[in-house]
Amino acid sequence: MDNQQEVRAFLTSRRARITPEQAGLPSGPRRRVPGLRRSEVAALADMSVEYYAKLERGNLAGVSPAVLEAVARALRLDDAERAHLLHLARAADGSDALTRPRRRRTALQWTPHRSLQWTLDAFTEGPAFVRNGRMDILASNALARAFYSDVYATPRNQANLARFTFLDPAAHRFYPDWDTAADITVAILRTEAGRNPHDKELHDLVGELSTRSDDFRTRWGAHNVRHHGTGTKKFHHPAVGDLTLAYEGLELAAEPGLTLTVYAAEPGSPSEEGLRLLASWAATRQAPAPGHTATGAA
Repeated sequence: MDNQQEVRAFLTSRRARITPEQAGLPSGPRRRVPGLRRSEVAALADMSVEYYAKLERGNLAGVSPAVLEAVARALRLDDAERAHLLHLARAADGSDALTRPRRRRTALQWTPHRSLQWTLDAFTEGPAFVRNGRMDILASNALARAFYSDVYATPRNQANLARFTFLDPAAHRFYPDWDTAADITVAILRTEAGRNPHDKELHDLVGELSTRSDDFRTRWGAHNVRHHGTGTKKFHHPAVGDLTLAYEGLELAAEPGLTLTVYAAEPGSPSEEGLRLLASWAATRQAPAPGHTATGAA
C-alpha cells in the first residue's frame, strides 16, 4: 500500500471528524471544510501550518516521536489510532521490523503446534480459535468449528471471517447487528495494514472485498482502526438460536501477529445453555480441525 497516500487519508479523516467546539476553539462563520482546519491542528500541536501541511501530505519519514505525539493529541487519537500513526511513520522510515513481510499464515498453509491445539481443545465450554490479522481462522477447538459452521459451510470463504462477513449472505443472519460486526472487521484489517503494509495476501484480500462489496469499500475508505481485545457480541446460530457472548482476545507471545480469541457466556444465562446445546450439536458433527488437514507449516 502507498504509505504517503495512507498517511494523507488517515490524518485528513481524523481532522475532519473533530469539531472546533470539541477542540475548545470558536467555530466561527462560513467554515468550508468539515472538522478542523489545518491551521487549527497546527496551532493545537504547536507547530507551523507549513510543517503540519507537510505531514498531512504523507511525509512522515524522519518525524520524531514527540511530533507524532503532538499530532495525536491535537487530533484526539485513541490508543489504537496512536499506534496506527506510529506504524505508518515506521513504514515511512522503512526501519521497523513491523514493516517487513511476516511469515505467511493462511488457513491452508499453517499448522498449529501440538501444544497450541491442546490448549484450544482444553476450552470445553466456549469457542476458542486463533486468527491472524487478515482474519483467517488458523486453528480452533470443536466448539469454535461448530460455532462458525456457516463460515466453514462455504468453501469460498476460505475460513476467513472478513470474506464471510461481506460476501456470504449467511453473515446477516449470524450477526444480528451486522453493521457493527462489519465496522469491527474492517477496522481490524485496517489496523493490520498499518502493522504489516507489505503483506501481499492482505492487499489481495482488500482488493477482492473492495471489488465485490460496496459496504466494504465504503468502510475501508473511513480509515478506522481499533484494538480488538475484549467486549460482548450478539450472534444467531442456525442450530441453537440467539447467543450473547463475552470475548477476550490474547496476543500469542510465541506467534507474533496471531490472536487467540475465547468466547464465554454469563453463568446461568440462556446463552450458557445455548453453548451446551451447541457442544452437543458439535459432538454429532465431528468436524475435523482445519489445522489438522493442512499440508505444511509456515
